[in-house]
Amino acid sequence: MMWGSGYGMVGGLMMLLFWGVVIVLVVLAVRWFADNRSGENRGKRDAIDILRERFAAGEIDEEEFENRKKVLEG
Repeated sequence: MMWGSGYGMVGGLMMLLFWGVVIVLVVLAVRWFADNRSGENRGKRDAIDILRERFAAGEIDEEEFENRKKVLEG
């Protein structure tokens, strides 16, 4: 007498693989939502930070840095 559908070990491994993928997707989705909610300001830079980076990289000179800084702060 044959019990089950006859897939044997392959069916069991496929079931484990399926549920493993589902669990991984749920974990990744939860982490993605948590990062987006808690890190709303993370990664955003304000204009003064960008200006300082451009000055440090040599893209603008000191005079232009000071002029733009006054405009941004003023």
